[in-house]
Order: sequence, then structure tokens, then C-alpha cells
Amino acid sequence: MQYLFNSGGHHIANFVNDELYAPSGHNIGHYRPQEGIFIDLHGRYLGEIVRRDRLLYNLTSRYRSTTFSASATHSSAGAYSNPGNQSTIGNLTGFEDIPPSRLRP
Repeated sequence: MQYLFNSGGHHIANFVNDELYAPSGHNIGHYRPQEGIFIDLHGRYLGEIVRRDRLLYNLTSRYRSTTFSASATHSSAGAYSNPGNQSTIGNLTGFEDIPPSRLRP
């Protein structure tokens, strides 16, 4: 299990067995290992891991307009402990935080 944060250091998701879960435990996406990206439950590009633990939207990703098959589980993982906040990494050129509305089931 890996805790993931936005650029401001706020805990936004958990990465478990190629699945992406909201801090509440609800499934919000899946990992595509060949592409190195996360997709949402509708198969749309969601984001990728930057700097080891930041889940960010790549503004220049070639997958932004691609729709993938989203056949993985939509179950809940249950809530994990709250890891607290991390330090901010500021703005990274070409990346932005994923809107909170896209990180909900």
C-alpha cells in the first residue's frame, strides 16, 4: 500500500494492488502498468505518480484523450490510517493537482 498526495502535501489516495482508492476506501481508479498511469472508473486518464508519492495530472500526457477499458474491480478497500500531510512540492511545470471531484467514486 502506498499513500499518495497532491502537490500541497494533502493525502488524496491510496495505491493498493494496482487499484486506486480514496482515503475513505472507495475505489476511484486503476493503474495501467504498461503506460505508467492511473485511469478513473470510466477508463479516462486520471494522473500519474510524480516524485515517488504525488498523484498529479500531466498536462502533456499523450493519454489525456484516450479511453481505456476499465474492467477491474470497483469494490471498496476500507479506510486506511491517515498518514497526515507531507511537505509541499510547489508547482511543477506541466503538472497540476487532480480536481477533488475526480477523486471520488
